[in-house]
Amino acid sequence: MTEQELPGLYRGYIACLNEQDWPNLGAFVDDDVRHNGRRIGLSGYREMLETDFSEIPDLRFEIQLLIADAQGVASRLGFHCTPKGRFLGLPVNGKKVRFSENVFYAFKNGKITEVWSIIDKLAIEAQL
Repeated sequence: MTEQELPGLYRGYIACLNEQDWPNLGAFVDDDVRHNGRRIGLSGYREMLETDFSEIPDLRFEIQLLIADAQGVASRLGFHCTPKGRFLGLPVNGKKVRFSENVFYAFKNGKITEVWSIIDKLAIEAQL
């Protein structure tokens, strides 16, 4: 993949997430994907996302910043959503919160192979 192709591919991936199009997740994510250094594979990655959407019914990924080069993608994602219960160990319990996630992706053969993610938990704590 070239750095010119990665932004379009990444936007397709985000659309797949927002549509909860799980059968097509494998078009964007490698079978052996790693998340924050842990190999969870495509099935574990899908399970993680399905759980997120189950716990946060109005979850929507909004790209705020997208930088791509030959090594991968860096993105800042914004969220304005309503977790049903506890989220990141915090008692959100149906309160609408805003927060961001800084995430880096490595690609190989047009698929995400590594994801490193940090969610701004302090922003959520400040709203509670």
